[in-house]
Amino acid sequence: MIEFRGTNGESDSCRLTNCAIINFSPSDSTKDNKWVSLYGTRNRVDHCYFEGKTNSGATLVVWRPSDRPNYHQIDHNHFGFRPVLYGWNGGETIRVGTSDSSLSDSFTIVEYNLFEECNGEIETISNKSCGNVYRYNTFVSCEGTLTLRHGNRCTVEGNFFIANHVPNSGGIRIIGEDHKVFNNYVCGTSGSSLKSALTLMNGVPNSPLNRYFQVKRAIVAFNTFVDNVYSMNLGGGRNSELSLPPLDCVIANNVVFGSRSPLITVNDTPINMTWQGNIFFGALLGIAPQPQGIAMVSPQFAMSAEGLWRPGASSPVVNTGAGLFPYVTTDMDGQQRDGQPDVGADEISTTPGEQRPLTRQDVGPPPQLLTSTRAREDDEIDVVSDFRLFSNYPNPFNPTTAISYQLSAISFVKLRVFDVLGREVATLVDGLRQPGTYQTTFDASLLNAGTYFLELRSNGHRAVQKMVYAK
Repeated sequence: MIEFRGTNGESDSCRLTNCAIINFSPSDSTKDNKWVSLYGTRNRVDHCYFEGKTNSGATLVVWRPSDRPNYHQIDHNHFGFRPVLYGWNGGETIRVGTSDSSLSDSFTIVEYNLFEECNGEIETISNKSCGNVYRYNTFVSCEGTLTLRHGNRCTVEGNFFIANHVPNSGGIRIIGEDHKVFNNYVCGTSGSSLKSALTLMNGVPNSPLNRYFQVKRAIVAFNTFVDNVYSMNLGGGRNSELSLPPLDCVIANNVVFGSRSPLITVNDTPINMTWQGNIFFGALLGIAPQPQGIAMVSPQFAMSAEGLWRPGASSPVVNTGAGLFPYVTTDMDGQQRDGQPDVGADEISTTPGEQRPLTRQDVGPPPQLLTSTRAREDDEIDVVSDFRLFSNYPNPFNPTTAISYQLSAISFVKLRVFDVLGREVATLVDGLRQPGTYQTTFDASLLNAGTYFLELRSNGHRAVQKMVYAK
């Protein structure tokens, strides 16, 4: 739909900003297209909104030659709902590179983006080049993972994965050499096997570019994994072809806290794995004998006001970080780590944090630009007049408020309420409705006071209203 192209087939130092692409899909879901394709160097995509891609093909792709880096920047975008593609690949939300040039540097930065219900396939983000940075992004209820599929020397830093236990939700999957994964917060994933909260894959001997390279020298440090069904998967995908286990990797200063056993699933025994300064608790470890670099002790976590699990002042994570990791200078909140850092993604600090899970207010175009529009296969844009979500009344409210919406065609309707972290707190309507105007009541008496978002989905359309519960 949008290509960064110049007279020579590439463009440099160009920008796409404050744009929205919504429900622009052919009726044949196997037909492949891309919504945004980046060619050339130093281009930027920012403050855009993408939702409703139902057919094959990545939403946003970085295309690259093998002879030079790209230096693209993808930031402050809202990637909204994308349904599962059943039976085939090609449903990535972002893909950076392709397998044929994956061993060359791209140096693309993907930061401050919100990924919400991006379910197209196992790879929400598919890295297929070297030297890229994925940082400060928030993944909410995504049935997939941030996958370092091809390429080496990438950084995954300070991302929030808030999976809300949706089926097949995952965290980070590592393939290749010399990756660094640190300061990430992964909570509430329900995916198994390759969709675990953290997966280190097995590799293929003499792997061709399109298969699986052995994981070598990966560093996984200062991350927090909490309330995940499958926390850590070592040697993922092992079979007669994927026979090379992770080699010379470091797992250091992580907190793994969960009630499902085992906390570590070992499909193949890593070679020369270094365990250092980790705290695991809540279920059986899953690896014997217990490595010297793992302490089975409660991290003394409690849910904070903003809905994140954090350690208390007397937690054993405090000042017990081991080893030297000079690139880990801050924590997941952007707060400075001191000379004796805390274990996990969160450094206990009294200074204000600069990072937090992103919400819909932080990313995408200004709300007034997101009108209810529908893109059709014939490229015409049709303003939808038969679909409307009215503002709730009263607003602010305490503790109940009336919600009305309008349909002029038979529709399958889903009306839900989300908190500021993107967690679903209530489903008010979920079913088929005839044409007409409807009203329902939302009772927030069991919730905390604060800001909530009301979302209406119907026949591929989406509308959102902001509500304030004031006790």
